[in-house]
Amino acid sequence: RYDNILEFSTIVIQYIIMKFLLLRSSSFTTFLIALSSQLKPSKSFLTTKTNNNLILIHPHGLIYASFSSSSSSTSTSLVKMSATTTLLETMSQACTKALNQPIHLTPSSGGGGGGGGGGASISVAIDSITGTKYFIKQASLSQSQHGSSTSSNDMLYAEYQGVKEMLETNTIKVPKPIAFGEYHGNNGVSSRGCSFVVFEYLYFCGGGSQYELGQQLAKMHRSQSPNNQFGFHVDNTIGATPQPNLPWKETWADFWDTHRLGHMLKLTNNAGLSNEDVVKLRQKTRDIVSSHNPQPSLIHGDLWGGNKGFAKVSSDGTSNSGSDSDGSKVVPVIFDPATYYGDREADVAMTYLFGGFNGDFYDGYNAEWPLESGHEQRRIVYNLYHILNHDVLFGGMYLRQAKGMIDQIMRM
Repeated sequence: RYDNILEFSTIVIQYIIMKFLLLRSSSFTTFLIALSSQLKPSKSFLTTKTNNNLILIHPHGLIYASFSSSSSSTSTSLVKMSATTTLLETMSQACTKALNQPIHLTPSSGGGGGGGGGGASISVAIDSITGTKYFIKQASLSQSQHGSSTSSNDMLYAEYQGVKEMLETNTIKVPKPIAFGEYHGNNGVSSRGCSFVVFEYLYFCGGGSQYELGQQLAKMHRSQSPNNQFGFHVDNTIGATPQPNLPWKETWADFWDTHRLGHMLKLTNNAGLSNEDVVKLRQKTRDIVSSHNPQPSLIHGDLWGGNKGFAKVSSDGTSNSGSDSDGSKVVPVIFDPATYYGDREADVAMTYLFGGFNGDFYDGYNAEWPLESGHEQRRIVYNLYHILNHDVLFGGMYLRQAKGMIDQIMRM
């Protein structure tokens, strides 16, 4: 990665000088001053402190040193890198800061978990230091979603926050979110800026227990919102369609009418209904969802068959490459969410739309937390939202399907 052998030799010599200066320095501050005097002005570095060790990482990923420091006042800091920093270098920088250990990402082939929903592109990178793989999503900073003000930056940040929220329940496996960040290109000239999210790389496999998937989903649903209201602390997207979660709503009926049904009717030009029929539909829907009193559960929000799977993990729950190892197991995984706090039945309802879930899943869910009576009717209400969204995204036959569901709702 260096221009010539002379530059590389110079770096090696600098390394030796730095180590000598560290040994001679009477304090950590003196070492930093001595270190800075040895570096080219055009180079800048990421510094991080791990277990009282100083790690210096060159923009090209070379680890200069890892020395013990006697100073207790040092902390993780980021020194701005040069204008020629690449996207992978920026991602490496973000991961290093998040994990508090040196990460040097390089391109890698091979698929990963979770697709590129919402228009994001996906890729895989490998840490050349440890051999660990990471799954990456990225999207242009200027990209908006279906003519709205929701940018891809907002979309990926919301996904990062949503997966993080699910991870923190410690109930069901999700791809651990490592870092979110932005890359602004090489002075905005040779490459466009983008936002990115780096996730744990998962090794998906066949098999796995749908009964366990149902149980673990029900356990996640027991996690309630911090303010006992419905919504989420950021707006997000359902596919590529903006999905409002703010402001928070005190009642589920208000939330569903305003942020779900009402929102989607606006995007579909009222699904071809007259203004009078829209008023009737919204009132009927409000009456149906008010018939029970759900707690604001943490839900996935986009739980169709393509957003679940099974992956092999080690005994500590970390991703496993699939090689034979003691204690490895296959566990259920959910990913690509449109997370918010709402009625848990909305998650279960969507599993009926496009297949992929068998009877074992529902048995496992109800064994952990049985659904309430009337959920079959509410299922149609909740799934109308997704069918209207498919009309927004794809058009075609979905509007006709939505009108059939509306007729069912009005007859309830």
